[in-house]
Amino acid sequence: MKNFFILLLFPFLVNAQNNSVDTQETDWLTDYNSAQIMAKKTNSNILMYFTGSDWCSPCKALKKDLFETDQFKEVAKDYVLLYVDLPRKKDRLTPDEMKQNKELLSQWNKRGIFPLISLVSTEEKEVATLSGYGTKGDVEKYMDFLRRNRKM
Repeated sequence: MKNFFILLLFPFLVNAQNNSVDTQETDWLTDYNSAQIMAKKTNSNILMYFTGSDWCSPCKALKKDLFETDQFKEVAKDYVLLYVDLPRKKDRLTPDEMKQNKELLSQWNKRGIFPLISLVSTEEKEVATLSGYGTKGDVEKYMDFLRRNRKM
């Protein structure tokens, strides 16, 4: 009987897993040099997302409420996405990634604010920044910011 119940649930479980995979299709780079090269090739700004993936509650909420939406995926096509993670658990990143992310933090997020989006041009100049996240009501503020600052 237990096996029969599992067989009945299997299609639902597979479908639920497929839906969660769909929300993570956006391609985030983690290497700044690769992001620069891609930005120059596509003439796009780099969207640097500073997060503390294992300790920053607003960062986790922003990821779920904004970055995993179809609305964001559409706007993200106009940017090169760079995920700059500074977790407390050091084993989440390689030593080289942690070193690079700390350097990016000192260059582009001097005040150490999380979450923070910094838009950087192909000439390595800061275009705009937006920081903090409170509620789902802030999602539209982020979307307006991203639409307003994309290259045409």
